[in-house]
Amino acid sequence: MHFQFSEEQLMIQQAARDFAQNECLPGVIERDEKQQFPYDQIWKLSELGFMGMMTGSQYGGAGMDTISYVLAMEEISKVDASVSVCMSVNNSLVCWGLEHYGTEEQKQQYLVPLAQGRKSGQLYIGAFLLSEPEAGSDATSQQTIAEDKGDYYIINGTKNWITNGGTASVYLVMAQTDASKGSKGIDTFIVEKNSPGVTVGAKENKLGIRGSDTHSIMFQDVKVPKANRIGEHGFGFRYAMKTLEGGRIGIAAQALGIASGAYERAVAYAKQRKAFGKEIAQHQAIQFKLADMATRIEAARLLCLRAAWEKDNGGDYALSSSMAKVYASETAMWVTTEAVQIHGGYGYVKEYHVERMMRDAKITQIYEGTSEVQRIVIGRGILK
Repeated sequence: MHFQFSEEQLMIQQAARDFAQNECLPGVIERDEKQQFPYDQIWKLSELGFMGMMTGSQYGGAGMDTISYVLAMEEISKVDASVSVCMSVNNSLVCWGLEHYGTEEQKQQYLVPLAQGRKSGQLYIGAFLLSEPEAGSDATSQQTIAEDKGDYYIINGTKNWITNGGTASVYLVMAQTDASKGSKGIDTFIVEKNSPGVTVGAKENKLGIRGSDTHSIMFQDVKVPKANRIGEHGFGFRYAMKTLEGGRIGIAAQALGIASGAYERAVAYAKQRKAFGKEIAQHQAIQFKLADMATRIEAARLLCLRAAWEKDNGGDYALSSSMAKVYASETAMWVTTEAVQIHGGYGYVKEYHVERMMRDAKITQIYEGTSEVQRIVIGRGILK
């Protein structure tokens, strides 16, 4: 096995690190408190080519590999997970699926500006609409209906917990077209946000990743051309599951970054904070915490990179991506909690950042497949 990154991968990692420190860190606490969408940061990410990192250059993307994507996600997530989740959704859940399963017309019309992150001088990003009030972990229970009218479909229903919901220009919507076929009666549609009948609900007031905009999206008699269906009839559920397999690598990398950022702050604080006449880093109790944090983070990093490597090399990464996500997300929650503990009372204060990281970490155990669902996937994978 080779553990060295290529020169290009190291350059991407450094570019992401510089971006996080110079563009994301200033104002991150204020954006969290005000639930302010990081518009300027996402715009600058599009300038770097990071909103379509893995999309081919022929479709406006940067043509990078998944390992580069993981490295960039980790660095940005160390500082602002609200920025990184917007980047993750656009890359993993929107651009990747369109490039692999969309028609050439769909790619030219939608993928090119999505991969570039802009169109006509305006931010242009996407959202992935699968979850519903009664369809979270059980994604087969879709209540959103798409009625076939010949040359077009009429969509009615509600989607919940949609990242980029208020900012996205394009939605990828999963809807039931034939309830008698169960999961094989689900299709995926490209829906433009400004379509008549589309309503964006109020922004959710969340525990963490408060800068990202999470909304419910309602559809009332929304007319969608048949040309906007992705794949053959009944392909929608499989499309969603294949897309989420890659999405889990992105969220695993996000969790890894949150953990890494909190760990780095804990180490720095432990070296300068004194108690009982010496830096707390000299106390064995603190050293043990830091040692366990470093070990778990490194294990999570290797799981993320393995899943990315398998994806880049055409392997079956369903199992490895679930392993990476469940372990990295639980590592993020544990490490950030310990980071707050190491900071003591200061860890409970916003200006030290780790309390925000602890709040941000929790969602990584929930979205794009809960830890419980990941264990089901892993269990089925090892027993098949």
